[in-house]
Amino acid sequence: MEQVLEVLSTRAGFNRVVRHIKSTISLVDALAQKQNLADYVYELGNRGEEVSPQRIALLLRMLLVDKFGYAYGAVNLEDVPDSLNALGEEFQKWKAVDLVVAYYHPDMDLLVANPKDENQLQQLEPLKKHELLVVYAGKFEKGSDELCQKAVEVALGLFQKKKVTIPEALYTGEFSVKKKSSASGPKETVKKETTRASSIRKKKATEGKKTVAASSPAKTLAPATTGMGRRMTPLYSVVVQNELFHNGNVEAWKRIIESYKTKYPDLEVYIYYEGERIVNINSLFKWGKVKHGSTIQFAVAGENIRDVAKLQRYLMQGASPQFEAFLKGPVSTVLKLF
Repeated sequence: MEQVLEVLSTRAGFNRVVRHIKSTISLVDALAQKQNLADYVYELGNRGEEVSPQRIALLLRMLLVDKFGYAYGAVNLEDVPDSLNALGEEFQKWKAVDLVVAYYHPDMDLLVANPKDENQLQQLEPLKKHELLVVYAGKFEKGSDELCQKAVEVALGLFQKKKVTIPEALYTGEFSVKKKSSASGPKETVKKETTRASSIRKKKATEGKKTVAASSPAKTLAPATTGMGRRMTPLYSVVVQNELFHNGNVEAWKRIIESYKTKYPDLEVYIYYEGERIVNINSLFKWGKVKHGSTIQFAVAGENIRDVAKLQRYLMQGASPQFEAFLKGPVSTVLKLF
């Protein structure tokens, strides 16, 4: 109680609590109208309204568990499906229950999704083994019953590629998925970026100048959303064309990313190699394992993601014998690439 009162002792803290209370009340009204909690949070994120992962966690517990009495279950994923498309198609048929999925992303923190909405569900990809996933099932003001608990158990099994028996009772009810036009916006943006990258590669292949093998994005998906306006692109691949991803390539990448972040300070660039996030790019050189033909992946996270195709093109050049183009000028100088 003393900690709560201390937060209320300042104007900023008091206003923050008031905003949280107002947002919670509006969400209660939405749930009373049988609107999925993840759909509501998703809409807030699209409007640019701040809903932090910490607040989302509070809302899940306060509203779904304490107020509406939803059934829930959690697992650290033992296995993960290659794609969530088939699961999305299956969950859409579950008209007997309302579903919410919470996934603790290793880089983006807590993500929530309505698994009946294919666009939201795909934003959780790629799921990773051993990460925490929670499924909630209920019937809004009617709470939950044995069927809801069974839905949770079956859903957790499906997310782990287990063979499960789906009760026929899940296919009959009033809680069908509601399509929303706002969900298509981000998907179109990424599709445009992908098309642009493809056009650039075709042009370079035709010209035959400084040929660098280009890799298409791993998947054409909408960026993942945390419900607070921040999104994360799918993983984009860059094939190493140098004989070894050596110190020169590392420095080129560092300067390219520095240029990107200087232009867009609110965006983050994540680097991955063999499925693991690389916090220090220097480690790619120190390992000595990233050789010609190896694939390094990256993703961009933030609210207004731009120039992903251009970033991919520069990173491809930085991983090729043409990396020296990014090392010109004083070390302290930020390149104007974007």
